[in-house]
Amino acid sequence: MSQDRAVQIHPHAVVDPKAELASGVVIGPGAVVGPEVVIGENSWVGPNAVLDGRLTIGKDNKIFPGACLGQPPQDLKYKGAATEVVIGDGNTIRECVTINRATDEGERTSIGDRNLLMAYCHLGHNCELGNGIVMSNAVQVAGHVVIEDRAVIGGCLGIHQFVHIGGMAMVGGMTRVVRDVPPYCLVEGHPGRVRGLNRVGLRRSGLPSKHDGREMKQLHEIWSLIYRSDQVIAEGLREARRLELLPAAEHLCSFLEASIGRGRRGPMPALGSR
Repeated sequence: MSQDRAVQIHPHAVVDPKAELASGVVIGPGAVVGPEVVIGENSWVGPNAVLDGRLTIGKDNKIFPGACLGQPPQDLKYKGAATEVVIGDGNTIRECVTINRATDEGERTSIGDRNLLMAYCHLGHNCELGNGIVMSNAVQVAGHVVIEDRAVIGGCLGIHQFVHIGGMAMVGGMTRVVRDVPPYCLVEGHPGRVRGLNRVGLRRSGLPSKHDGREMKQLHEIWSLIYRSDQVIAEGLREARRLELLPAAEHLCSFLEASIGRGRRGPMPALGSR
């Protein structure tokens, strides 16, 4: 453990001497930090949080009371492998969030930078989160879920294992998420269905101003071709591939092609589809 005087450890905290704490780290009362934990500069760990296992946390993170990070996976296949959790910089992890490490040797659960995980969220084993994600209260994420950058997940919902949620997607609260959520889309319902493009998120991202507005226009046209024509998604994608696609439309098409190719459940259909 670093002896830098800038590190502040409350007398009622339990910090293993083998833990690595960078300068500016603050550990609150009742917090527990295990021997394999590494915490980056200026991170704050609130009261009664538990950090254990092979856990690496970057700088400028805020971990609120009662959070449990790096615990073994809730997976019956887990046999004690030395797996890990890796968390980037500038994340806010609110009260009672749980983040489990991966299942098999050499694997990890990973979270990028500047994410907000609100109270009582759970991230299962082997999940991969990008950057700038907002996850509302009580979102339960099963194992092997991938969530791309700047997705927004509404509260009180479950995400099925192996689901992939695309960048800048918006998932409405209490949606049943059992299939892949395409990037840039708004989904809602039980079961979830694609309702349209996430126009608010796209506007905030600045996409409408890119390429003199052509990128947003093309994204809308490709989305309509895939989801609003009489064709099935695969046929719409083949027609879209005849065009010269700008980055947003290219990402949408690539995501849907990969989702279909994985063959587990495929992409979430549009409202009105079975």
